[in-house]
Amino acid sequence: MNGKTNRGNVSRRNLLKFGAGAIGTGVLTAGLGSNLVFPKPAVAKDDMTPDEAVQLLMEGNQRFASGKRRNINQDLLRLRTVAKTQKPFAAILGCADSRVPSEIIFDRGFGDLFICRVAGNVATNEETGSLEFGTLVLGAKVIMVMGHKRCGAVDATIKGASVPGQIGSLLEAIKPALKRAGDQEGDRLEATTKANVLVQVENLKASPVISQLIEEGKLKVVGGFYDLDTGIVTMVS
Repeated sequence: MNGKTNRGNVSRRNLLKFGAGAIGTGVLTAGLGSNLVFPKPAVAKDDMTPDEAVQLLMEGNQRFASGKRRNINQDLLRLRTVAKTQKPFAAILGCADSRVPSEIIFDRGFGDLFICRVAGNVATNEETGSLEFGTLVLGAKVIMVMGHKRCGAVDATIKGASVPGQIGSLLEAIKPALKRAGDQEGDRLEATTKANVLVQVENLKASPVISQLIEEGKLKVVGGFYDLDTGIVTMVS
């Protein structure tokens, strides 16, 4: 009787072990399956091209804007994977505006994007130095300067606002965009914001470090414009 009971217990234990293993395998398989829909790597591998990096960004934005986010690389497992080292595939010079979180907009996560945020997305010495590090040392393949709709810093510059403290230094960095935008018809704020993106792209390209990477085909610097109403990022050129 005891022998049968022991055998029954063993069988139940084995069944539980098998079931747990099967569940674990199923979860692993599902995880692998979800990864298989991303044929391109989510890190800046040496064979990734700048164009492929741009494509990854824009594909992520399409998912976000269409309500189909996959929340890539946003769990603790990913965090632990990149905890000791990072190799982001893209760098973003974005505005500090609370409505412009790059990881959400591009549907990316831990270790994917090297991000600098400053009001008016201006390429100050500090921001440029950070992006030189993100590209030369960490290997990001693209820098996107991303302006956005209804940018307060650009609006204040257009209006010639009198501002306290160090805020004025930001407006000074945006002022070249006023001349570049000129007297275009339509939305002056949007036109100046896009002009500011192009000014900051040129400022970054003037960096010897960044220009060398561009010349070697290892990097692209591009401009983007984020629409707060639709969530869509469009290229600015």
